Amino acid sequence: MGYCRNSNYRFGEMDALRFILVCMAGWMNRNQQLVIEHLLEEVKILKEIQGAKRLRFTDEQRKRLAIKAKRLKFSRLKELATIVTPQTLLAWHGRLVAKKYDSSGARRVGRPSTRQSIKELVIRFAQENRRWGYTSIMGALLNLGHDVGRGTIVEILKDADIEPSPDRRKGLSWEEFLKRHWDVIAATDFFTVEVWTLGGLVRYHVLFVIQLATRKVHIAGIVPEPNGEWMKQIARNLTDCVDGYLVGYERLIHDQGTPFTKEFKETLAGGGVKTLRLPRRSPDLNAYAERWVRTIKENCLVQMIMIGERSLRRVVGEYVEHYNTERAHQSLENKIIEPKFDKIQSEGEIKCDSRLGGMLNYYYRKAA
Repeated sequence: MGYCRNSNYRFGEMDALRFILVCMAGWMNRNQQLVIEHLLEEVKILKEIQGAKRLRFTDEQRKRLAIKAKRLKFSRLKELATIVTPQTLLAWHGRLVAKKYDSSGARRVGRPSTRQSIKELVIRFAQENRRWGYTSIMGALLNLGHDVGRGTIVEILKDADIEPSPDRRKGLSWEEFLKRHWDVIAATDFFTVEVWTLGGLVRYHVLFVIQLATRKVHIAGIVPEPNGEWMKQIARNLTDCVDGYLVGYERLIHDQGTPFTKEFKETLAGGGVKTLRLPRRSPDLNAYAERWVRTIKENCLVQMIMIGERSLRRVVGEYVEHYNTERAHQSLENKIIEPKFDKIQSEGEIKCDSRLGGMLNYYYRKAA
C-alpha cells in the first residue's frame, strides 16, 4: 500500500487494476480504429477501381451486410465509406424482416386445380364411350366418388382436343370395330414363295387365315395361280359346318387382291361369314396378317430352298404347327397359342423337339 506525494489519498490495489484496464482499453481502441481506417481505405480503393459500374450482390451477400449494418446507428453508417449507401443497407434489412413474415406462398389463389388422375378418367370415359355427353361422364365420375362439375369436364375435353358427344359419335374407328368384334374376326392374305420344279422356278401362292383374338394360323391352300373356282372351293372349306376353320366367325378381313372374287365372298356369306375389304395400300389395317408373313419368311422360308410343291407344303406345315403349338408369342405375354401340355413342369428332364433339321426347336420338361 502506497501514498500519493501531493495528497493524503491512498493508492490501493483496486485503483491500480482500474488504471491498467483503462490503459489497455485505450490501446485496443486505438488499434481497432487503425484497422477500421485501413479497411475503409481498401473500400475507397475498390470503389475507385470499380468506377461507375454498379456492383451486383447475391441475396446471401445482401443478407450478411444488412445484418451487420443493423447493429450500427444510422448516423454511424453515414460516417463510413461503405460500398453501398446506409439507406440501401437498411432497406435490405427491412426486406429480410418482411420475408420472414411473408405467407403469400402458402395462400391459395382461386379454386384448386383438378387432379391429373381425374383428368385422365374424364378423357378415358370420353374415348371409350363415344355416345356419352358431359352429363353422362359427370354421372360416371360421381359413381366413383368424384364430384366434378360439368364446366370442368368441358374444359378438360377441350384441352385434350376431344370433340363433344354429337361429333364424337359420328362414324366408327377401325380400332373400335376390332375391339367390338375381336373374338369373331379373322383375316386372310396371300404370300408367295419361289419353288424349284422340273420346269424351273415357279411362284406359288400360299393362302392363310389368322384368328385375330388367338393369333392361330391356318393354311387354307397352296397353288401356283389361284383362280375363281379354286377360291370358291376354299370358301366352302372354310365355312364347312363340320370342320370349317371359320365356323363361329362373322367377319373376314382381306385386301383388294383380284383372287378375292365376288363368288368367293358370296360363298363365305352363305356360310355366315361376311367379308370386309380394306382400302388400297393400307397394310396397317391388316397388321396381324402382315406380321405373320414377315415372321414365317424371316424365321423359315428365306433360310431354305424349296424343291417341288411337296417340299413347300411340308415346310409351311411344319412351321405353322410350330407357330401354333410350340412358339411363345410376345403379343400374348409369351404364351403359346395351343400348348401341348396343360401344365408346365418345373422339374424333370429337359427334352427338345426339333423341326426342319434343327431350325425350329421346342424345349419342354417330360412329365414324371
